[in-house]
Amino acid sequence: MATVITVFALLFLIFIGLGAYATVKAVGAAKRGVDRTIAQARRTVEDHTLRAKSFAQPGPAGEIAQLRLTLRTSMRATQDALYAGTAEDESLKESVGLFERLSAHGHELDAELKRLESEPDRATLVARLPELRHRTERITKSADSLRWAARDRARRFADDDLDTLSAQIDVEAGALRHWTQTEPGPEPAPWPDAPAAADDPAAQQQTWPPTPGSRPAEEPTTPEITPPRRSQAYPWQKKPRPESTT
Repeated sequence: MATVITVFALLFLIFIGLGAYATVKAVGAAKRGVDRTIAQARRTVEDHTLRAKSFAQPGPAGEIAQLRLTLRTSMRATQDALYAGTAEDESLKESVGLFERLSAHGHELDAELKRLESEPDRATLVARLPELRHRTERITKSADSLRWAARDRARRFADDDLDTLSAQIDVEAGALRHWTQTEPGPEPAPWPDAPAAADDPAAQQQTWPPTPGSRPAEEPTTPEITPPRRSQAYPWQKKPRPESTT
C-alpha cells in the first residue's frame, strides 16, 4: 500500500513539474510575441514620423530625418533578405556575419542622427550634413550590395532548378507520347519469282500445288483395279483337301 501511495505521489509531482514547465514556456513565448509586436509597432510609428518630418520640415532637420529613414529601410530590407535566405542556403551565414558588423555601424549612425534631430544649432547641422550623408551612403550601399547579391543567388538557384525540371518534364513528355510511334513489324516473305516465259518453256504451267486428283499428262496412269496377288505357300502349311463330290 505504501508503494502505491509513493508511486502516485511521484506521478503527481511529475505532472506538476511538467505543467509548471509548460506554463513557463508558454508565458515566455507570449512575452516574446508581445515584445516583437511592440517593437514592430514602435518601428512603424517611428518610420511614419520620420517620413512626415522629411516632408514637413525643410532644411537640415528634414534631411536628417530622410537620412534616418533611408538608413533604416535599407538595413531592415537587407536583414530580412539574408535571414530568410539562410534557412535555405547555408553559405549565406558568412554574409549574415558581415551584415551584423555593418549593423553596428548602422546603429551608431542612426543614434547620432537621432540626437541631431533635436539640435537647435542650425549651423552645426549644416556643417555635419556632408559627413553624415557620406556615411549613410556608404552603409546603405554595402547593405544594398549584400541584399541584391543574396537575391541574385537565390534567383540563380531557382533558374537552375527550373532548367533541370524543364528538361525532366521534356523527357517524361516524350516518353508519354511514345505510344503514337508505330513499331516496325516484320517484313512479309517475298513471293517466289516465276521464270520468264521467254527463257523457260514451262513458264506457262501452274506455279502453285496441283489440286488433289489431278495429275500431269506425262505421268503414267495406274489401273483402277489391281488383280489379287497369290499368297505365298509355306512348307509347314497343310495342303487343302479336295471337296468330295459324293
